[in-house]
Order: sequence, then C-alpha cells, then structure tokens
Amino acid sequence: MATPAAPEGAAPADHRPALTVEELCFASAMSCFEGWLKMDPAIGPRTMSYVTKFISRTLEKTHNLKEVRETLSRSVEVWVWLTKSFAAALPSLTTRSIGPLQSLNDPEKGITPQESTALITKNYTSLKEDLQLLIKLMHIARNLLVVPEPEIPQDLCAAAQFDKMLYQTITLCVNVTSKAYDGDILEETARHKLSEITELYKKLLITCLQQAHNWIAKNDRNKMSFWCAVLFDDESGEEQQDAGAQFADFRPDVAKMEVHNWIERNSRMCDKARQLLIDYQRNLGSRGSPPGSLPENSVLSWNWMPHVRPRADDIGEETKITPQWKEDEQDKFEQDRLYGRVSREVDTWWLKVRDPNYDEWIISMPSVEKAHQLIEGCKLSSLNRYPHSFRNEDQEGSVHSAEDVQLPEHQGPEGEIRDDRHYNLPDYNDDMIEDEDADDDESYGEGPMSGLLTEVPNILDPKQIEALHMIVKSCILDSAGISLSRAGENLQKTRCRMFLSLECGRSLLREILVFIAVWEKSEQSLIFQLTTQIVEAIHHSALIPFAWQSLRIPKDIISPAQTVLLRLVNNMFRTRLQDPIQPGSKGHLRDIKLLQFLYIQFRTRIVPECTALMHLQAQIRNETCDPVDFPVDSWDMERAKDGLQQFLDLLMTVNEPIEWRTCLIQWEAVFDLLVLLKSLESAVPKKPMVDLPDRSAHRRPPPPHDDDRESHDYDSADPPPPPPPPPIQEHAHKFPWAGIKGQILHIIAGLLQPEAGRSGPGNPVVQKQILQHNGIISLLNCCVYDDHNRFARERVQICLKWLMDGSAEANKVLHDLVAVSPPPNLQSAPDASGLTQPVPLRVDGIAGEVKVRVKSNNAPPGSSPSSSAQQQQQHHPSAAHQQYPPRPSSAASNESGITTNSNTSTSSSTHDHDHLSSQAAPSASNNNKNNNTHTHQPPARVHGPAPPPPTPPSALTLPSLASPLISVSPSDYERFTKAYMNALPPLHSAATGVPGVGGHLNHPMMQAVRNHGGRPEDLFKDILTLADEAARLAIGQPPFVSPSGSGIGSGSGSGSGSRQRDAEETEEEDFM
Repeated sequence: MATPAAPEGAAPADHRPALTVEELCFASAMSCFEGWLKMDPAIGPRTMSYVTKFISRTLEKTHNLKEVRETLSRSVEVWVWLTKSFAAALPSLTTRSIGPLQSLNDPEKGITPQESTALITKNYTSLKEDLQLLIKLMHIARNLLVVPEPEIPQDLCAAAQFDKMLYQTITLCVNVTSKAYDGDILEETARHKLSEITELYKKLLITCLQQAHNWIAKNDRNKMSFWCAVLFDDESGEEQQDAGAQFADFRPDVAKMEVHNWIERNSRMCDKARQLLIDYQRNLGSRGSPPGSLPENSVLSWNWMPHVRPRADDIGEETKITPQWKEDEQDKFEQDRLYGRVSREVDTWWLKVRDPNYDEWIISMPSVEKAHQLIEGCKLSSLNRYPHSFRNEDQEGSVHSAEDVQLPEHQGPEGEIRDDRHYNLPDYNDDMIEDEDADDDESYGEGPMSGLLTEVPNILDPKQIEALHMIVKSCILDSAGISLSRAGENLQKTRCRMFLSLECGRSLLREILVFIAVWEKSEQSLIFQLTTQIVEAIHHSALIPFAWQSLRIPKDIISPAQTVLLRLVNNMFRTRLQDPIQPGSKGHLRDIKLLQFLYIQFRTRIVPECTALMHLQAQIRNETCDPVDFPVDSWDMERAKDGLQQFLDLLMTVNEPIEWRTCLIQWEAVFDLLVLLKSLESAVPKKPMVDLPDRSAHRRPPPPHDDDRESHDYDSADPPPPPPPPPIQEHAHKFPWAGIKGQILHIIAGLLQPEAGRSGPGNPVVQKQILQHNGIISLLNCCVYDDHNRFARERVQICLKWLMDGSAEANKVLHDLVAVSPPPNLQSAPDASGLTQPVPLRVDGIAGEVKVRVKSNNAPPGSSPSSSAQQQQQHHPSAAHQQYPPRPSSAASNESGITTNSNTSTSSSTHDHDHLSSQAAPSASNNNKNNNTHTHQPPARVHGPAPPPPTPPSALTLPSLASPLISVSPSDYERFTKAYMNALPPLHSAATGVPGVGGHLNHPMMQAVRNHGGRPEDLFKDILTLADEAARLAIGQPPFVSPSGSGIGSGSGSGSGSRQRDAEETEEEDFM
C-alpha cells in the first residue's frame, strides 16, 4: 500500500493554528496539574486554586455550549494533555491508596485491607483534592465524545492512547473499592474519611464507564479494542487452557493474536481525524513542544507518521471477499488476512459449542420412559447426591455433575446423538463419582474473579451500573440495520461469541445475572431491560445452551444465575406474544429449539432432582427416614423452589400460543407436571386455614407462690433477664413448596383447553395423556383446602371441566370413583345419658378434628317427643309451619333432635330448599343413605359473588373453637347437608328432567357425570358441583382403590366448605 500523504488543505509545516480561549485556559491548567502531580516544578496551593477554577469552567462549558464542546473535541492537544495528566496521576493515587505499583501484580507484596485503610486515612486531604479533579477531567473527556461527528474525537482519543489510561483508571478504582474494609474497628473520623474516599473512587469508576460507552459507540474498531482489553486476561487464559474439553479446546492466546491482527487490518482512521493528527505531529510533535509527540508504538501510528509502513486493508475497495484458511501459511498476519474474519479460533469454538440443533434437528426430546428411569434413579441416590453441611468427612457425599455423565449406549434412537454434540443428561443409576477436592466455595464464585469488569456489579448499585450494561449491549446486540463486513461477518455476533468463549466474559455474565436477583429488580427497570437484550443477543448466536451449562453450580439443582436467566428468557418470550414472529421463520424456529433445550433440562434434571427431595420429605413424613439424613438446608430448598417456579412460569408463557402449546403436548408435558403434583401430595401436608386452639392454653395459670415471688425479685444491680431466643427456622424437610401446585394446575388447564375459537370439547390428546398417567386422582387430591396453594380447588374445577368435556373415558373413571365411595358413619354407642360418644369429623380448612356428638334414637327417661318438638319450636318459631314428610326406612330420624348452643332463626329461603330436598327424599333415601358424603358446607363459586349459605332446617350453631362437641342427629345432619347442596344451581336428571328427581342419578357427582353433553354453562355448573364432591371423596375418608388400581389418599380435611375470602383473593380466569 502507498505511504499515507497529507490530505489536501494540510497546514504548512511551520504554521501552528491559533488556539481558542478555552483551549489556552485548559492547556495551561493541565500543564500546572501535571507539575502538581509530579512535583516538577513545585506548584503551590494558590496556583492549584486557579487550576481547579479553569477545569471547573471548562467542564461547565462542555456541558452547556455545543461550540466549545466541538472545538475541544477536535483539539489533539486536549487529548494529549488528558492522557499525560492521568498518566501522572494514576501512580501517585495508587501509592497513596493501595501501596506501590509493583505490589499490584505480585500478591505476595500486596498490602492488607488494614494497611490500605491506614494509607487512605493518612493521605485523605490530597486524595480528596486529586480525585475531585480527575472526576471532572473524566467528565470532560466523556462530554467531548458527544458531538455530531463522534468518529473524529473517537479516533483522536485512540491516537493519544487515552483509552489505555481509561483501562488503568478502571483497574485502580476496582482495586480500591472492592477491598473488604472493616469499618467497625475504626474510629468515627477515620470511618468517615474512608467512606468519602471510597465514594469518590466509585464516582470516578462510573464516569470511566460512561466515557468508555461513548468511545465505542458505533465504532467497530474501538469496540473490538475495548473487548480485547477487558476479556483477554492472561491468568484466566491459562486456567481455561487447563480446562480441556469443557471449552472445546479453545486457545485464548491464539484468539488474542487473531483479534489484534484484525484491529491492525482495520486501523485506518477517518480523513478528518488523520488531517488533525498529521498537522499536530508536524507543528508540535516533531519539535518536542508541549504537550509532546504522539506515541509511535501503536498500530494506528501509520495514520500520522509517513515513515511507518501500513498494514491496514484498503477501505476504498468494496469488493466482497471469500474467507480462505491456509494451514500451510507461515505468516500468521497473512493467514488471518486471507481468512478475512476476526478470528478462526472463535469461529471454530462456536461451531463446537452452539446449539446442536442449530442447522437441523439432531437431538430429540427424551421419552417419558427415559424420564421415569431418571426420576427413579434420582430417588435411589438422593441421600448421596448432595454434600451434607453437618456430615463428617467420611460421610460426605460427592457432587454429581451432569456434564460428567453421558447417556447410556442402549438408550435407543430417541436419544441418538451425532457429531459428538449433545445435551448432557445425568444418569442417576450410576455410582456417585467421588471428588474429594471439590470446593463448594469456588463453585459459588467467591474469592478473586478474573476480568477487568467482573467486580463492578459487586461495587455499584443499580443506578450507577447502567453504563456497564449499556457497554455490553452495545458490543454484542445484533440489532436491525447492522451492516456486515467485507467477509460477510456480523461483528456483533462475533463479539458475542468472544464474550462467552473467554472466562472473563462468562464471569461477567454471571455477575450481571446475579445482580438482578440481589437487587430484586422488576421487569420495568432499565437494568432488567438491558439484561434482557443481552440475553437476546446470546440467543441470536444460539449460545444460551452453552451459557446455561457454564452457569451451573454442581451442588445446586439450579443456580441463582440460571434462575435469573430463565426469568429473562421468559420475559423475552412474553414480548413475542405482543409482537409475534412469523411462524416458520428463522427466528421462530430458533425460539422453538431454545424451548426444546430448556424443557429437556426441566425433564432430565429439574423434575428428577425436585422429585427426589420431595420423596425424602415424604419418607420423613411417614417416619421411614430420619430427618437428620435430609441432605440440604432451607436455603438450598428455597433456591430449588425459585428455579422450579421460573420453569413453571416459562411453561405458563409458552402455553398461550398454539404453536408452542402444540410442542408441549407432543412432548407429553403432562407427565412431568403430574409427577410433581403427586410428589407434592405425598411430601407436604396441607396447611389449614385456621388451627384449632389448644384448650389447655385457655386455662388460668396457678397463682405464684410467695417463695417463687421472692426468688424472682431482682436487685437494681442485677443484670436484666436474657432476651427470648430468636424464632426457630423451619426444618428443610418440612419445606412447603408453596404456590407450586397452583402453577402446575394453571398449565394443565391451559393444555386441556380447546382449540382457538372453540368452546369445547377439551383437547383429546391431553385428556388421554392424563388418563394414561392416572392424573385424575392427583387432580382430585388438590380439591382439599391448602393454605400453601390457595385457589387450587378452583383451578381443579377448570381442569375437570375440560377433562370431562368430550371424554367418555374420563366420565367413566369418575363414575367408578363415586360408586365405591364409603358413606359417612355418625352412629356410635349411646352412653347412660342417652347421648352417643363423640364422633370426630374433619372440616376442610380447619386443622385437627371437630368432635360431633349424635343424640341417641332412644330418648332418655323424663323426655318425650312432644317436649323435644316444643323445644325446637321455641328456638325456631318459623319451623312450626314447616312439615317434613316421613322418610322410608328412617323413621328414627323423625324422633331425633339436635342439641344447640344458641338461638338462631331460619330464613324462608331455607325452607324452600328443605321442602325441595324433602320431596326428593322418598325416591332417593336409600341411595342417599349409601352415597351421601356431603358435609355442611357449600361449594365455592368462581363467577360472581357467592350467595349466602342457607340455614339448616333445625338450629345448628357451631360453638367456639374451644368448645369440645357439636351434637347433631343423623336425620337432621342429612337434611342439613341437603339444604346446602340445594343452594347450588338445580341439576336436571337425565331420566326425568325434573330437578332433584331420579333416584341414584340425583347424586351430585352423577349429575355432573351424566349431563356432560348439555350446554357449556350447565356443564360448568355441574363441574363446580363435581369438584366439590371430589373434595369430599378425597378427604376425611379411608383410602380406597379405584378400578384402575390407584387409590385416593386421605387428606388433612373433610369436604369443601364455604370460606370467607378476602376481596383481593379472586380466582384467575385469564387462561380461559
């Protein structure tokens, strides 16, 4: 290439252009400031006051005056003075803050935080003055890049090597602010000084990040230079080379050389910047005039020095080139020039670690049978899978890493893997791999971290750190309108691949993700949106699978960084709902492949691991396992639950579009959801709405004895009694997994819903899958009230609605469940007083048992039916006008009464319902006697406010919770429950069409089963009744076996009662 010549219009060699007032003032101030820092010549405080005044005025003008900002930005002298000032200040600041410069690169010569604290407090005054000036100077450098033609000051900044000073300043700020200073041992004055200096360093760090962002904006060469400086760490490169196959044999040293060669090939500056640099070098640099010559050891120096041979590509040539790689080429620079792209090492690495399904479908979803094997294997090895915090060394279990175990050879075609690329699935049937050298602390990223920017998220708060996220986004996000290089390369994607190929980049990504979790940032915050765009850029390069594996922590089911990554992916998918991608497009196919990878992780790792923990909880609950053997603590359980919740949130999002929902149905997602549902049912007892108080707690304590009173009288000199101990944390084996059932039921309801635009029937494929995996029993068990999973019963109602609609097999299964349900038994042997023994009943939502005493059929001596009737009329005057016809085979019912605790009145609507139920009684008394398992509580309603529950025909007032007994006769108990059941919408019998008539068909469960072919609104009402009856069948009764061989386990309550709910706790219906 030709030697660069001065462009037309260049100034004569002996002519120096006139400087503006702002340039003269700023140059004079910078000259004095350099002398102040180097103490050559000695500068007094009066002169420094003028220096501070000139710098402050220059900063104010660059903020407010566009002309001054443009003038200073094109002045080479200004950039050279800025570089020299920081070059003089940084060694001085380092020595006064953290010790000599040579101690930075040698840990053995480094000083302790206590010694650094002493240095800072000793040099407090001078540090404060210098830091305040340097912050203003960095502000000026940042403002000079905000001009209409930013490429000119960007090139001048690079030519003066101010970017090198920028990196060194960031390093100093990180070293000072990241030290663990112990402020508790300092005096108040010293603590104040240390805090003030630390805050000044933080301000300088923030301004440096802002200047770096302005310097790389829309400038690919500067982006690559900055990326190369912050990512290629010599120490991390050596560790990465030792890692071996985990990083696909990536060679950081080779990649660094190739990136440097690309920067040199693209080192040509814009013409205006070259003109300014040539003028400066001719007029000042070559004569040695202040501020001095431009550096000659830069790859950019050929732009202003004619005698330097350029090796840059000719940007005037717009011909596209085809990358060629010549292995036999000895000259590395020439080899890279022929290749044309940034780095072949990075490209080769990306081809090995990207999503294996990038080009074609290679890996399919593991089958349900394989998933079942993983779950069972994980249960068997659950006690040995986690390092126990309180086990000794000989009992310590090893950490099982999914990356170290591959699929068995006999897995079959579904898991077939080609080209040595695979998603690593754990095999829990293998023996655990002992790794005594595993250090849990290292897995959490504690200790020194690699990379210039990795510590920044641990230093700054969300408002201060925005510039860092904007830098990463600017370097890697492939936004619309990005032009390709001559070799057809997307440089944004290349930098994204560099970001994850290097240990510094992966560490920075981990810290950025954890930053969101630590600060609990919402989805509307700028930090969350910027991080979502960073994840979007990684997704465009098909590297989320690799990032997911690199963020793993062996001792965790899912690491905090992985949990945040899932949340960001979920947010990314939600934006697709508002702005959908064309089905069949490249972007849509890329989303489907990402969803498949994440669901493979859900099926092969998350579900087996969580199920294993629930299995241990169930064993401890059944007293077949010792609680001390539970392998994890509550903190680990919380993180496992957070990760499981994020996975379920993602499934709830992708369950909405029909294309994604079809994938979940094809993958039989119902299987994994039902496995979790069954495991939760056996592992966690249901939490009641209220707990019955202990009657012994209401007893008055005995009066204190005189001796005791005297012994507790403290003298004024005696110390006060110790404070009460802190509340005991719930044991990990009692972890409730709150809210998980509600999410699972939400997803199942979405999978069951009919096709778009139709009101029914339910999805037949999902209906068949639920029946195949015996899911009806699991759904019915969720009808019992559980304060850990509120509104689970209402979600079950939606699931049953779509499950029964159009499925004769599901209706038959429910019919068989009703046929074998045992009736309640309220009869017991009477005592001498004529009252039966207390019968314990379980009420849904109330802990423990409520004892009910039933009156004997034989009246005690001295009492008569007439007196009993007069007593009833006295308590309920309106009851005298209501006559109940005698019931067949239950004459004793007419002779029994109810013992009450208080007087209540019965409304007229109650008698209407009772009259209706009494009319149906002659034809259905036998069946009702055998099948009635209702309690005295009505089912909850989903639509509209619930009507007030009807009052039973005879007075029945529940006593206070401390009261031991409720007395009720069998006949009135039957009328009582019928009155509540008749408060539901009328159910039309299939035989007669008359409400409440039809023999055994009058049973509420049978009404819902028989009338599934009616109108949708009628069907929905029947489903509400069905779910209410299912709750009564599932709780308070002994387990029974269904025709398919599966039983319903007894729950912790009985029935599905009417419960007063808060106004804000309303059922979600948006998925309908």
